[in-house]
Amino acid sequence: MNKRAVIRVLGFLLGVTSIGLLAPALVSALYRDGDGWSFLATAAIGAALGGLLWRLGSSAREIHVREGFAVVTLGWLTVGLLGGLPAWFSGQIPCFTDAVFESISGFTTTGASILADIESRSHGLLFWRSLTHWFGGMGIVLLALAILPLLGVGGMQLFRAEVPGPLHERLTPRISQTAKLLWGVYVLLTVLEAAALRLAGMSLFDAICHAFATMATGGFSTRNASVGAYANPAIHWIIIVFMFLAGTNFTLHYLALRGKLRAYKRDDEFRFYLSVIAIAFVLISLPLVLQQVYPTLEQAARHGLFQTVSIMTTTGFVTADYLLWPPVAHAVLLVLMAVGGCAGSTGGGIKVVRLLILFKAAKSELQKLLHPRAVTTLWFNGRAVPAQLATNVLGFLLLFMLIYIAGIVVLTLSGHDLLSAVGATAATLGNIGPGLGSVGPVENYAHFLGWEKWLLMFFMVVGRLELYTVLVLFLPEAWRRT
Repeated sequence: MNKRAVIRVLGFLLGVTSIGLLAPALVSALYRDGDGWSFLATAAIGAALGGLLWRLGSSAREIHVREGFAVVTLGWLTVGLLGGLPAWFSGQIPCFTDAVFESISGFTTTGASILADIESRSHGLLFWRSLTHWFGGMGIVLLALAILPLLGVGGMQLFRAEVPGPLHERLTPRISQTAKLLWGVYVLLTVLEAAALRLAGMSLFDAICHAFATMATGGFSTRNASVGAYANPAIHWIIIVFMFLAGTNFTLHYLALRGKLRAYKRDDEFRFYLSVIAIAFVLISLPLVLQQVYPTLEQAARHGLFQTVSIMTTTGFVTADYLLWPPVAHAVLLVLMAVGGCAGSTGGGIKVVRLLILFKAAKSELQKLLHPRAVTTLWFNGRAVPAQLATNVLGFLLLFMLIYIAGIVVLTLSGHDLLSAVGATAATLGNIGPGLGSVGPVENYAHFLGWEKWLLMFFMVVGRLELYTVLVLFLPEAWRRT
C-alpha cells in the first residue's frame, strides 16, 4: 500500500473539514453564543494537521484499490475525531467519547445522539451537527473527488470505495465531473427543501438545519421532540417528500432534471423501492386506523407514512413515539431498518438493489428446480447481472447478519435487554439513529458505557461504508507493499 498517498488525501480531507468549521463559527457569532472560538480553534488544529499530512505525502500521486479503501475508512474516522473537538472544547459535551460519538454519528448520517436536552445547546453546535450530516450524506470523499484531480491525485478508486451500493454508474467519463454533477443535484434539493420549510412556517435556522439532515438522511434535529415538535402538517409532508427523494438514486434525479422523467419508471430498483414503502405504509397505518390511535384518517396516514419513509431511508426523524403503536408496526419498522435506501442515495442499510438482486436470484433457483436444464440469467434494468455480483450480494448479506448478531450478543452480555440490543445494533449498523427499547424515538444513547459507544461508532462507520470497505483493511495483505 502506498501510505504516502493515503496520508496526502487525509490531509486534504482535514483541510476541507477545517474550512467547513468556519460556518458554525459564523453562526455562533451571529447568535452571540460565545462558543465560536471552539470552532476556530478546531479549524486551526485541522488546518495545521492537514497541512502537515499533505506535505508528508507530497511525493505521492496515484491512488489504487487498497489506498482507496484506506482513505475512505480512515478519512471518516479522522474527520469524525476532529468534528467532536468543538463540543468538547466548549464544554457542551464534556466527555470526549460522547463528543466523538455525536460527531461520528453526524458524519456517518446515523443521527444517534447522546444529548438529552438538544434545545439548550448553542446555535453553532446545532448547526455543526446538521452540517456534519450534510458533508457525510453525499460524502466528503465524493466532494474531494471533484477537486483532487486538479491537484494531481486520481479519484476513481475513491469513488468505488465511497459510493454506496454494489453498482457504480458514472454520469460522465470523468469521475470528477460526475462528482460535481451529483453535488449539484444535492445542493439544489437542499435549497428547495429549506425554502419550502421556511414558507411552511419554520424559522430560517431550523429550516436550513432540517434540510441538511433530511437530504443526508441523517436525522439530527434542533428540537428535543424532533419533527414532532412542529404541529404543522405541511412541514411533515414536505419532509416526507424530501426524505423519499434522498433515499432515491441521485442519478435518477439528475436524469429527471435533464428532462428524462421516464428514468424513474424504467429503473427496477426505484419501482421496488416504491413498492416496499407502499406495502410497509399499509401494514403500519392500517392498525393505526383500526385501533383509532389517531382521531382522523389523515393523521394516521401522515404519521404512518412519515415513520415508514423515515426508517426506510434511514433518516431517523420522528413525529411520534412509535413504540406506543401496535406491535405489528414495530416488526415492520425493524425490517425497514435493515432494508435502507437505494444504491447511489444518501441512505444507509443493506440497500434496495441488493435485496432485489437476492429475490431475483432466489426466483432463478426455484425455476431451476422445475427446469434443471434451463439456462437462467438475472436481469437488472434490461442488462444481465454478472454471477459475481450475485455472489457479492450474498457475501455482503452474510457479513451484515454476522456483525448484526455479534452486536446483539455483545450488548446483551453487557447487561442490555434484548429489545434494546437489537434496536441499538440495527439503528447504528443501518445508520438510522432511533431504534427500539431504550434507544427508541424519545430516548438517546447516553446510558451506554464508554466502550459500548466506541463499538456502536464502529458499527456506524462499517454501516456507512458498507462493510467491505472497512473490513478489507483487517486483512494483512491490504497493508503490504505492492
